[in-house]
Amino acid sequence: MPKLPFDAVVEAHGATVLRVCRAVLGPVDADDAWSETFLAALKAYPALPADANVQAWLVTIAHRKAVDVVRATARRATPTSELPDTAPAPAADDPDPDLADCVARLAPKQRQVVAYHYLAGLPYADVATLVGGSAAAARRAGADGIAALRTSYPGLNATTGAPR
Repeated sequence: MPKLPFDAVVEAHGATVLRVCRAVLGPVDADDAWSETFLAALKAYPALPADANVQAWLVTIAHRKAVDVVRATARRATPTSELPDTAPAPAADDPDPDLADCVARLAPKQRQVVAYHYLAGLPYADVATLVGGSAAAARRAGADGIAALRTSYPGLNATTGAPR
């Protein structure tokens, strides 16, 4: 089967890529990540084998562009009119450092699956595309990761999963 022209690829897979970008980044940065995804894809498309899974390839590029946006956002300074005299206490909606430490200690595949499925909302089939393996393997890794978090995170009751 011959490769489709790139504009047909954009038309066929653009909505899926935008959903992935929105799931990972939210609506504010998703459009930029979508554009960067297709710019990168346009450059690499001539070298893509004709029998390649184009949607999975585009989602992988979108995932990497989304990660780039998240990293760039984390490095950006937050403008403020006044500097605080002391470090402010963590707000109630700040990320929980204990939870972040527990997630960081998960096995790499478990950590990726927990982040992509539970934080980004991607279905296991898409997660499997990103991390490699089958959807069932991704589901297993996610379940193992959540089970590990329930035993290691001090903010959860290990038997019920409810906050302590």
